Amino acid sequence: MNKKNRFVFLLAIAVLLTACGDDGSVRVGEKAPSIRTKTLADVDGDFSRITTYRYPDKRMYQYSLDQALADGRPILLEFATPGHCTVCDKQLQMIKGLIGEYKDQVLFLHMDQYQNPEAFIAFNVIGDPWTYVIDANGNVVFKQAGRMLYGELAIQLQRVTGKKKPAGAS
Repeated sequence: MNKKNRFVFLLAIAVLLTACGDDGSVRVGEKAPSIRTKTLADVDGDFSRITTYRYPDKRMYQYSLDQALADGRPILLEFATPGHCTVCDKQLQMIKGLIGEYKDQVLFLHMDQYQNPEAFIAFNVIGDPWTYVIDANGNVVFKQAGRMLYGELAIQLQRVTGKKKPAGAS
């Protein structure tokens, strides 16, 4: 194996080991950190002080994380900073569709790195988007980095709510 091929091989191994290793963030099975985060009420209804998202949905900013955990409903917690991340923007658009379907069963929270950095620190999240699903007992039951598809996330919400797939869904 020549030097170039050996370098590529070692680089590939390093990437695989990094991907399989612990990313340092809150793990599935752990309790979600109960911290105070900003709500829309905290910023007097000024969306620009809570999110960089162009089309925010007020339902994602009604609860602080500690309040949401105390509420006893499952939580979809989205770490996304659409002000510098187009993938985050698309992720939040998709989540807004899920809010309509699960609004009475799941609390939806969006944490923007610029406006709620304490949440990024508490979860040790680096980069975005990151999606966490937290059950009614405050346990992280799912986490994923990167953009998700509607159906992928709906499956996780069905799991924590016991809700069946909508009629006609594949």
